[in-house]
Amino acid sequence: MKNLSILPADTYTVINKTVLTDKDKKLISVLYQPIIGFAATALYFTLVDDLDKQEIISNDLTHHHLMATMQLKLEDIVIAREKLEAVGLLKTYLKKDNINQYVYLLYSPISANEFFNHPILNIVLYNNLGKQEYEKVLSLFKFPRINLKDYEDVTSSFDEVFKSVVGTIMEIKDDITKKDSNNIMINKGIDFNMIISSLPESQINSKCFNSETKELINNLSYIYNLSSLDMQGLIRNSINEKGLIDKTILRKSCRDYYQFDNFGNLPTLIYNKQPDYLKKPKGDNSKWAKMVYTFENITPYQLLRAKYKGAEPTDRDKKLIENLLIDQKLNPGVVNVLISYVLKINNEQLKKSYVETIAGQWKRLNIETVEEAMQITEKEHKKIKKLIKPKEVKVKNDKTSKDIPAWFNKEQEVLETSKEDIEEMNKILSELV
Repeated sequence: MKNLSILPADTYTVINKTVLTDKDKKLISVLYQPIIGFAATALYFTLVDDLDKQEIISNDLTHHHLMATMQLKLEDIVIAREKLEAVGLLKTYLKKDNINQYVYLLYSPISANEFFNHPILNIVLYNNLGKQEYEKVLSLFKFPRINLKDYEDVTSSFDEVFKSVVGTIMEIKDDITKKDSNNIMINKGIDFNMIISSLPESQINSKCFNSETKELINNLSYIYNLSSLDMQGLIRNSINEKGLIDKTILRKSCRDYYQFDNFGNLPTLIYNKQPDYLKKPKGDNSKWAKMVYTFENITPYQLLRAKYKGAEPTDRDKKLIENLLIDQKLNPGVVNVLISYVLKINNEQLKKSYVETIAGQWKRLNIETVEEAMQITEKEHKKIKKLIKPKEVKVKNDKTSKDIPAWFNKEQEVLETSKEDIEEMNKILSELV
């Protein structure tokens, strides 16, 4: 943030650089407000209200006017303004004098389609809302798909309706109001000269690094915390046969690269171990809740290492876990349950076929929380045992505990006893504090 000194007496003028519609206002309230907050949203609409009747420009106003209108401190208004600038809704210009003069340029929000495909805004919205609210918001902007296979397009063309007439050539007007949005600026500092010079000229097209592509690279490097050197290899692997960067491949490569280095988690902007919004509320002290808490608050790597009694897991096992997180896109807490479950029903072995069978089922059933994963192991225990064909064993105690899943109590399926298993989890938790 730029710490520019500002006083209530400093003036400002609002200039509308776009054409704002009711739909734009809905986009700001529904998509932008969860990111920038209520104060920034209110500031945007207050600046809109400052415009003249033609909604083009305002009179010269003071920041005291904003403070009185919004009933906010000036420092809170500055923070709100910077949030609007950060998401591309506002640009600010300053002319320093005895009384500083500000010019605020208002821009439209980007379209819903652009927003939900934006590499930063979409991720932040998902993080701030959580899955359920995000899905609700997403559904507001989906249009119904109509099958037109049996229909014929009978739309009239312009020349079928209007006849050509001789007319004068009109000059193109570039100062007429139009809908205009502003790009998000990321000052990540990717060294494009280094990246371009590292690629063979014969491999890339002259349009390979246009402004749009550079903006995407900067956004991806920011959200996934990638250096210029990291991006160099990812870009090289994303160039298609036309010598252009395949943006879809680049997005996926950056995401996979980050997840590989972070044990399957998406950027910390979204996830910290099991996402907070998918965690069980605190307050329950039962064995079940304790097990849930443990699975939610350790990474799959930490759990796997604990199963190795502190030794480094094999590359094969780590790769298998990475695939669950990256390819199957299971949440970390769910993967923890899956690891523990498979090890216990399969004599401490992580057989790929066993794991993928259960992972595929859980993905189809949309298992996202630790509790759901533990409950499904109860419900589907007999079915899974048939799928993986375990050896026949004699069970000493068939009575199922009401506190933890039945498979935790089977003689062959527990490390030693369920009590010791819980103690092992507690040991892991104590190391995290």
